[in-house]
Amino acid sequence: MVRITMELLRKRSEHNEGEISTMEEISLHQESIDKIELLDKVCRNLKILLLQYNIIAKIENLNMLKKLEYLNLALNNIEVIENLQGLESLKKLDLTVNFIGDLRSVKSLRYNENLELLTLTGNPCTDYEGYREYVISTLPQLKELDMVEILRSERIKALQVYARAKGDVIRGYENYKKIRQEQIRRHREKEALKITEINENEDEEAENERFWKQKSEHTPEDRIAIAERTLKMEEKKQASSDVKKPRKFVPKLFNNEGKPYNMNYPKVPFKLNDEEDPDNIILDVSVYRYLDTSYMDVDVQPTYVRVTIKGKILQLTLPCEILVDKSTAKRNVTTGSLVITMPRLHPSMTLCVNDITTRRRESPKKKRNTITVKKRAFESRREYLEIGPARIDELDFSKIIENSKTKVDRKRTVHRAEEKVASADFVDDPDVPPLE
Repeated sequence: MVRITMELLRKRSEHNEGEISTMEEISLHQESIDKIELLDKVCRNLKILLLQYNIIAKIENLNMLKKLEYLNLALNNIEVIENLQGLESLKKLDLTVNFIGDLRSVKSLRYNENLELLTLTGNPCTDYEGYREYVISTLPQLKELDMVEILRSERIKALQVYARAKGDVIRGYENYKKIRQEQIRRHREKEALKITEINENEDEEAENERFWKQKSEHTPEDRIAIAERTLKMEEKKQASSDVKKPRKFVPKLFNNEGKPYNMNYPKVPFKLNDEEDPDNIILDVSVYRYLDTSYMDVDVQPTYVRVTIKGKILQLTLPCEILVDKSTAKRNVTTGSLVITMPRLHPSMTLCVNDITTRRRESPKKKRNTITVKKRAFESRREYLEIGPARIDELDFSKIIENSKTKVDRKRTVHRAEEKVASADFVDDPDVPPLE
């Protein structure tokens, strides 16, 4: 069976923007709830509580709802009126179509001094002789019973016949108790027969068809069986629909090592600028001009940035670590583009500066020349160093001896040329100056 949980309360508190503690009204009808719980702890400001059309068997855990004015428990499995003394502000109580047999339990409502309207239509106790007179005389604060106004003359007559009405109510309950015991016996026999059929491996569809065609008694046990069967069919139907639905594609955002992937599922143009500004990294995403900002979500992390556009993810890895708390995201009013500015954790250092261009202009007012200096944007360049010899031959050690021999021979040749002896026919001309 279904239990009252925080998720269920949030689901039913949409009218209060999901806020549970300040909620004054909640409807938990048709949820197959079998037990009242949690409400007295998290919803103490309730004024209206609707719990009709469930399978609640006992009234409990409501005494802390001091502001509750209207309680609807129609179409449940309640057999006794109890545990309502703490509802100081209760004005209207609806117990339509339950299984209240002991009418004497209405005495517990005497403590609810503000109770004005009580509805017991459809309960076994309403068939007792003297039912209305007994309730009117027992609860003097009532103004309306079963949607019929209580007149002053009717109250006087009910007080006059109270003793007789009380005896009729007791005898009526004794007769109902016998009927109720017979219902419990038949239910047990039916459960035993059901177990036997299951052991015989009866087809599930045939068993369901037999269950819905058989005659159902108006008892708490039958209500529980119907609720369980309905829930089972709904779960089976939901499971089959989930199998038929195509699996939704979920993109993988990180690799096995935890590093983010680069992806652009919205297929939007973007520009990641990490060179012009040494202090910031700027991401410019050209989103649709008339796209509402509520359809976009920006998630900036130290090493990556993620932009979700209508459920589709644009994720980029950043070249360096950035400061998340100082990052900003703004939209261009004219173009609609999204601009995300992310300050660097460590500002980048300029490796080289471009040439400085100067331009001279003559001021119209002053006759002297002024110089305007304009610097180009900072750019970082990468230079690669060549390591090792340019040629492989230079490391050939087998030629070391040959090279040394060649050098020695060359020196000897030069020396011999210098030591050449003059020939016998050589005549020294004194007019020729010596060579310097």
